[in-house]
Amino acid sequence: MLIHVNKIFHALWLLMLCGGAAAGSLPDCPNTPNCVSSQASDPARMVDPLSGGDDQETALQRLQTLLNDLPRVEWQAVATSHGPVNKVEAQFRSRIFRFVDDVTFLIEENGTIQVRSASRIGYSDLGANRSRVDMLRQRLQDAPNQALK
Repeated sequence: MLIHVNKIFHALWLLMLCGGAAAGSLPDCPNTPNCVSSQASDPARMVDPLSGGDDQETALQRLQTLLNDLPRVEWQAVATSHGPVNKVEAQFRSRIFRFVDDVTFLIEENGTIQVRSASRIGYSDLGANRSRVDMLRQRLQDAPNQALK
């Protein structure tokens, strides 16, 4: 029962976060310092998109392999009615307090991965979301033309 309630809460949370976002875009970050996005309107919350490869399929495969290799990460690929899967939603849990950060990836046809990482609770994340995106970028760059292991 608790698992179902948790999944319902998560679905409502994502709907609230993504409400109003156009197809192919990420919702903007709130006015709190606990979110970064490659599509942020505020330069203080802006990060560069990730490079996943030369095309959408390669980028999706590399991202999924990377997420599978990371501890305390749950993710799901999201099918759209507009074509192939190009969105991945992930939840990262902190090691000690198990805080959850929601990370959304939009994979473009050219392999560019737009990313948004936001804390579910709290005002500040002490830079955790920016550090996470930087780590993901580094891991993808370390193995540029192969599936990650």
